Amino acid sequence: MIARLSEAQFDNALQDLTDILHRCVHAGASIGFVQPFSRQDAGVYWQGCVRPGLRAKTLDLFVAYCEGRCLGTVQLIPASMPNQPHRADVAKLLVHPQARRRGLGRALMAALEARAGELGKTLLVLDTRSTDPSRVLYQSIGFRIAGEIPDYCRNPAEDRLEPTTIMYKDLS
Repeated sequence: MIARLSEAQFDNALQDLTDILHRCVHAGASIGFVQPFSRQDAGVYWQGCVRPGLRAKTLDLFVAYCEGRCLGTVQLIPASMPNQPHRADVAKLLVHPQARRRGLGRALMAALEARAGELGKTLLVLDTRSTDPSRVLYQSIGFRIAGEIPDYCRNPAEDRLEPTTIMYKDLS
């Protein structure tokens, strides 16, 4: 089941969200963090970055529940600039490493796209490390490659730089 969380529901999912982020970083996900990365670091991200966005209503947080736990998440962040009312960013698509290959990522993205449509958004934008499996998922659901930036991000486990792929999807 996919749910869009309110700030009031956030605390009930916080432990699972913290676990997902921590485990994804340790499984090699390039999502802005590098190792060493503790559970406390993961909790600080959710409390310091996501909770304020929920409170201010500047982002939508989706979670995938399976077997009574939150096992996946993604964020929709509408552009805030006056010349971009049609656009939103996709951020932090995360699926617990033990729950992958079950369709949770696809289901989360479908819910995110539906919400983007409700908000009148016609363009979704994201970036992903060029070597990540998520790139294949995004392409399979209709995202197109706009380009690649070399040496964009640091590998989460090794001291080396890697390229990122900028992608978009036209919802109109």
